[in-house]
Amino acid sequence: MSRRLPILVASSALAATLLATLGLHAGSSRKATPQEREARAFLEVASGLVQPLQTVANQAAWTAATDVTPEHTAARTAADKALAAVSGSKLVIGKTRALLKQKSDLDPLSVRQLTKLLLAAADNPATLPEVVAKRIEAEARQSAILDGYAFCLQAGPGGACVRPTSANDIDEILRKSRNLKEREQAWVASKEIGRKLKPGLTELQTLRNQVAREMGYSSFFALQVADYGMTVAEMMELVDGMIAAVAPVYDGLHCFAKHTLAQRYKQPVPRLIPAHWIGNRWAQSWPGLIDSANLDPFFKNKSREFIVRTAEDFYVSLGFPRLPESFWQKSDLYPVDRGSPRKKNSHASAWHIDGEGDVRSLMSVEPNPQWFGTAHHELGHIYYYMSYTRPEVPFLLRAGANRAFHEAVGELVRLASEQMPYLRKLGLVRQGQEPDAAGWLLQTALDSIVFLPFAAGTMTHFERDLYEGELPPSEWQARWWQYVSRYQGVQAPKARGEELCDACTKTHINDDPAQYYDYALASLIKFQLHDHICTKILKQDVRACDYSGSQEVGHFLQKILAKGAARDWREVMREATGEDIGPRAMLAYFEPLVADLEKRNLGLDCSR
Repeated sequence: MSRRLPILVASSALAATLLATLGLHAGSSRKATPQEREARAFLEVASGLVQPLQTVANQAAWTAATDVTPEHTAARTAADKALAAVSGSKLVIGKTRALLKQKSDLDPLSVRQLTKLLLAAADNPATLPEVVAKRIEAEARQSAILDGYAFCLQAGPGGACVRPTSANDIDEILRKSRNLKEREQAWVASKEIGRKLKPGLTELQTLRNQVAREMGYSSFFALQVADYGMTVAEMMELVDGMIAAVAPVYDGLHCFAKHTLAQRYKQPVPRLIPAHWIGNRWAQSWPGLIDSANLDPFFKNKSREFIVRTAEDFYVSLGFPRLPESFWQKSDLYPVDRGSPRKKNSHASAWHIDGEGDVRSLMSVEPNPQWFGTAHHELGHIYYYMSYTRPEVPFLLRAGANRAFHEAVGELVRLASEQMPYLRKLGLVRQGQEPDAAGWLLQTALDSIVFLPFAAGTMTHFERDLYEGELPPSEWQARWWQYVSRYQGVQAPKARGEELCDACTKTHINDDPAQYYDYALASLIKFQLHDHICTKILKQDVRACDYSGSQEVGHFLQKILAKGAARDWREVMREATGEDIGPRAMLAYFEPLVADLEKRNLGLDCSR
């Protein structure tokens, strides 16, 4: 997960070779019009004002996320207000709109910067100063609840916790326990935070819509979708198409999973899978169903440091530079020591702080396969920052080709980190110890294919309803489980009261709102990039493909990353892969699974 607007100065080694590809102002033979000169002067001033304020806001947010105290929350709120006062000022909004009315006289790169500037201003329009201030304060409070929440497995008399636990501990129970009572206890404990978050999200639903509508958008959801150059209807058509494309494979996976889990827990086969049967708090992936695909034993004697250093080595082997030493000094990579009073955000994220060389990651790494993949993913964000922050890419365009591209690069490398040839090269899996190929592919699908109905279905439709439909808080819980049932085929262990907010337990709904389709689109992009790398560059099987050590693969990735948001994401996609975004590569990757699932599910009741 990438946090905030990322900017970083990277090595200039690629500058000469990539300048022509980027097609930026430098080297352009087009004579600047008076309007273009005016736009460039304005953008230079605006960027110069925003960048230092953003640095302060990023630092304050980092401190608030890594050491949750009322003082740090207050400092974050003050810094965000200062940034909002400039980025959303009437002058910025008015001047940007005026310049965009003359966009036929402007360089396309200036138009892209102005568009980004206006979208950022729409988050904090100075025409609604009281609403903006309330929103910033509400978001800071919501993040403080998220970051500082203490999970509890068992409360004693008077509500005091007698069995405190952590997010990592809950995840461990859900991945490994065969005791349904213990699993349900852990799952229920993971949802209690929703009760505390619901009032804040109720307030934020109204405030976020108010700022978006002030700038002419139908809702906050529509404002976030606009970053793709798309309407709400177009985005929903795209995500619904993804769900339809993977439905046949998903249905087969669902049938296999519910029969496998019913047998594991010695229960009748259900129509919908009880949520606490699944090894993920939101059923967004279904780990641990294939025993032969369990890699936990191979990480048994590894250190937490090994996980992150190995991820760095992967990128270095492709020709990327070593991470700056400040990354290791300033990141917060491992869990807080038990008994420590400090509380921090438990969700993995990558950050850029100052617009120069200060990149960091916030994780809680443990030596297991899940964190191995997560570390590879988070460093993907870091190396994306390092690649596109160069003088040739303007400050306002130092971002992914779109938000999904940022996630896609991280997920691409997570996928690469799970390939058997790479794991063998590292000595994690020895010859003869490899998981059964069919079982490994099945477990991979239980992560990747299973994710799409959650991301494109449950999350995206709920947030669309939350903002575009202004869904009343009294209906949140019912609507959430309606979508979980429809798209994921999953049900709560028991009835869930409307005073709860199970949707609120997903961090993105609170602090990365109305953007979860990013992850759905990223799933398609990662398989398209992976397919191109394996079939066109490495000439290897897409299901047993080792990127590591390939400078050619590194160069291919660097060309994409170094463009930042300076080119339309559709053009970047076509230039990189020769095709538009779509499910072809994902379905091709899992094509051998179709017949395998038919065989496994033969004679079983697959209705849901």
